[in-house]
Amino acid sequence: MSTAVQPMPSPFSPTASQIAVAYSVCRSITRSAAKNFYYAFLVLPAAKRQALCAVYAYMRRCDDIADDFKLPAYERRQRLDAWLDAFHRAESGHPTDDPVLLALTDTQRRYRIPVELLDQLANGTGMDIQDGATLSSSGAAELQVLYRTFSDLRQYCYRVASVVGLVCIRIFGYRDPAAETLAENLGLAFQLTNIIRDVQEDAAMGRIYIPAEDLERFKIAPSEFREAAISERVRWLLAAEADRAREYYGSARELMLLIDEDSQPALWVLVTIYRRLLEKISDRKYDVFRKKIRLTVREKVVILGKGLVKRLA
Repeated sequence: MSTAVQPMPSPFSPTASQIAVAYSVCRSITRSAAKNFYYAFLVLPAAKRQALCAVYAYMRRCDDIADDFKLPAYERRQRLDAWLDAFHRAESGHPTDDPVLLALTDTQRRYRIPVELLDQLANGTGMDIQDGATLSSSGAAELQVLYRTFSDLRQYCYRVASVVGLVCIRIFGYRDPAAETLAENLGLAFQLTNIIRDVQEDAAMGRIYIPAEDLERFKIAPSEFREAAISERVRWLLAAEADRAREYYGSARELMLLIDEDSQPALWVLVTIYRRLLEKISDRKYDVFRKKIRLTVREKVVILGKGLVKRLA
């Protein structure tokens, strides 16, 4: 996606105050946009918390570029390419005044995060840019079933979610390589939860993430995700996808034991929030059509409080 960048003879070295301001900007972005992740970050030691905020701010910029529907697909791809090029230049030592890139490159060096993982995050969001997307006569985006099989969907989930897990555990700290597969599985569980919750919202943007093979198994037409009320067949479909997500959540307990002790409460908070979200959807019989289902601030604060107790114990 991005061209290779040759290292500079004298790498740019930002001052401590520049780095501090950069992390502050990333923290503000995360606090305002990361509705679930930010609560988990709060129970981390300060250095790890600010590192994850830098990674989140980078991901947020990638998502915002890919989802800017005011621009045609080709221009969004160009902007994503330019953003990735800017990251590569900053990472190789070229000067930058972008606070997100200043914080990200500092985090990448401190925690030895492979550049390839951060590239894959950007490439994953690029998979959401639909070159052939058109508008119907009513002005709505034409529906596209993006993936034929679950194996195809899994590749997308790997790039946008499992890779996030691989980045996070490098910041959390781990020694056993088994943590990597577990982090990949947990990222997949989170992304499947998001897909279930946002299925109607995504359909409004012309995107159906649920694999075509699953739609055929339950005899569901893509247009049904734009109906005002949910059908029983769609409920059964979403329940099947939720069962699939629950299997991947099973990786959480083992992963918890493989990361550094000071990071375990943060992982517990994040997993608990997402699992509770999935069960809340289940309790409402998978009716995600009428109102977006989310945990309340109070519910998240209760989980956060339990996480803080775990950190102090």
